[in-house]
Amino acid sequence: MAGVSIYLNFNGNTEEAFVFYRSVFGGDFSLLQRFSDMPGNDQVSKADLKKLIHIALSLNEHVTLHGTDAIDNMGRKLVVGNNVSILLDAKSKAEAENLFNKLSINGVVEMPLQDTFWGAYYGSFQDQFGIYWMINFEYPKQK
Repeated sequence: MAGVSIYLNFNGNTEEAFVFYRSVFGGDFSLLQRFSDMPGNDQVSKADLKKLIHIALSLNEHVTLHGTDAIDNMGRKLVVGNNVSILLDAKSKAEAENLFNKLSINGVVEMPLQDTFWGAYYGSFQDQFGIYWMINFEYPKQK
């Protein structure tokens, strides 16, 4: 496995939270994307377009804090309990499939593993014990 990260969901204040976390931990955002950057964003309300679909802040060489604004019309209503996920970065597509298939047994799949617009093979689910997982394999960048 390439890495394990923490993924946090917020109710519209992700940017505020991550500016605070950056003030505590230092560093720079390695990624910041708004819903307005997403293909097919016509499903997103005008008020939500400025919210964050993804942000990443490296805490050290081994741990990255990720976050998103969990907006209702994107299929996940935020409640305490679903606001934290474990993100596993796989070394290969095969490893991603293996982790996803094994961990999701008797669980509830939110998003099946699939190619994404951000250049990854990704899926998410809640396991049989109520823990939220995200499995991600980043395709090598084209030079």
